[in-house]
Amino acid sequence: MTPEDILRKYWGYDGFRPLQKPIIDSVLLGNDTLALLPTGGGKSLCFQVPGLLKKGICVVISPLIALMKDQVNNLKKRGIPAVAIHSGMHPKEIDIALDNCIYGKTKFLYLSPERLLTKIAITRLKQMEVNLIAVDEAHCISQWGYDFRPAYLKIAELKEFLPKAPILALTATATDQVAIDIQEKLEFGQQNMIRGPFTRANLAYVVLHEEGKREKLFEILKKVNGTGVVYVRNRKLCKEIANFLKKRHISADFYHAGLNADQRSDKQDKWVNGEIRIIVATNAFGMGIDKSDVRVVVHMDLPDSIEAYFQEAGRAGRDGEKAFAVLLYNENDKINLERQYEVSFPEISMIRRVYQALGSYFQLATGAGLNQSFDFDIGAFSRTFNLELVPTFHCLKILQSDGWIALSDAVFVPAKLKLQVNKEDLYSYQVSNRGIDQLLKTILRTYQGAFNHYINIHESQLADFLKMPVKDVKKALKKMQLDGILDYRPQKDKPQLAFLQERVSSENMTIDKKAYDFRRKRQRSRIENVIGYATTPKCRSQQLLAYFGETDSPPCGICDVCLGRTKSGLSQSKFDNLTEKIRAILSTDALELDIIVSKFDMMDEDKVLATITYLNENGFIRKTDENTLEWAD
Repeated sequence: MTPEDILRKYWGYDGFRPLQKPIIDSVLLGNDTLALLPTGGGKSLCFQVPGLLKKGICVVISPLIALMKDQVNNLKKRGIPAVAIHSGMHPKEIDIALDNCIYGKTKFLYLSPERLLTKIAITRLKQMEVNLIAVDEAHCISQWGYDFRPAYLKIAELKEFLPKAPILALTATATDQVAIDIQEKLEFGQQNMIRGPFTRANLAYVVLHEEGKREKLFEILKKVNGTGVVYVRNRKLCKEIANFLKKRHISADFYHAGLNADQRSDKQDKWVNGEIRIIVATNAFGMGIDKSDVRVVVHMDLPDSIEAYFQEAGRAGRDGEKAFAVLLYNENDKINLERQYEVSFPEISMIRRVYQALGSYFQLATGAGLNQSFDFDIGAFSRTFNLELVPTFHCLKILQSDGWIALSDAVFVPAKLKLQVNKEDLYSYQVSNRGIDQLLKTILRTYQGAFNHYINIHESQLADFLKMPVKDVKKALKKMQLDGILDYRPQKDKPQLAFLQERVSSENMTIDKKAYDFRRKRQRSRIENVIGYATTPKCRSQQLLAYFGETDSPPCGICDVCLGRTKSGLSQSKFDNLTEKIRAILSTDALELDIIVSKFDMMDEDKVLATITYLNENGFIRKTDENTLEWAD
């Protein structure tokens, strides 16, 4: 079969998107490959197609549990056997799933980077015929990147016992420096990057300097038809802004990681299906969601990095039709981002205190905890030890960056069970426990394979069928577990915290100070880049593309800056020259308009006035109480 045959058979498409085929061909030739495709570029097909074509199993490494589960479910719907190993699973489930990858017909094994190099995973991987190693979100391997995960640095160790399996690294957001770093850290045989252009000709990037952001949001959504996403910084604002829009008769709902699985799934499905027009969300929303007709993405706050903004804004207009990515900005955003930066890097003593509290919270003795995973509620944890929530969160992120722990957002894990006895013993148990007999019969009739592996069950469905309360079903299942008849794992929907190293005493818990200072410096640089994007009167698309190494792109012609220049009748070079001179003139003192104009050639007076008007209207310069003009920085 050819790649095109696989594409038609399983996905029903007649042809590949740009660059998908060259990436697939490179992998099929056995080459280590770095694929840089923008958000919505179809990265998953780049490893799924060759994974199906080649004999053996494709190992996919991803830090996003929800995305892993979505991809596994989508593959299964197409009749492709796949499995995901992640925190929240019981060791017995992991054991059985990995055995099935060796002896069964599983074609895709999804693993988090922290699970990849555990003893049990390595032992089993050595017995598998691995045809490809796909590394999703590959920018996580680089400390130059915006989402560093130390576990990624160990991926290259797979080459020691899987030398014939090529590596395909995939990311939507990597600067030139990060792209080089990815290939070095994954020990590519030779540099091999296939990169798609980041230009989005149909997407208009807009930055609006607004004090009344909510009213401006309402105005935007009245003008732009179709579905949209509104990103906000915290959960409280999600609900507030969704309610604000609903009161103004705009169909809207809110989404964040604090909702339970059913709520998240319901809201997401209604938005995807067009029953809800606008979803107001934190950055927990959007990853892996396939909706091409989003017409507008609005950010109500400055993002933490250009990478994060580019990825989130890029969810608009994937169908190629005109769309808008709008950032609403005012001076308070800059202050808030600076304040957030300051609390993002707490003192080492605070980090040690949080680490020690974790050990006490989970009742772990020194030397225990390696690769153990726990349900984790940061609010309850902080209250238990009288810790401030926000600094505690940042301490946990630093502990993750240094490889002590791994954190994940709330992930729905359905209830499951596996029978622990043979059919004869089960029959004897049913005879002597008539009250449970009907429940067991219903399970055996409804779910297949409970003697061989863990099966997902729905306690509420069992309760409805048997006409009994859900709590009684759970009680009966727990009794059978105590009696040794089955292993029952109740449903969970909580964030997970995993210990990646044995617990040590707080004084022996070390933080790499050099790496800590480096990450702090890199975050400072990212913040400055974001503020620069919002405040620099230069084509928005050019700024974003230049950040990712495309320094020779032409003006987009459709962003707020380009349209403002067009209205002024100025060329780009003339506008840039005048703006830089005005900035220099106002760098020391606020001046009256006629004084500023007098410093230019008389022939340029109209152009200078047009430029000043634009800069004033867009918040780059402002009037003082003395009726002079000053640069807004």
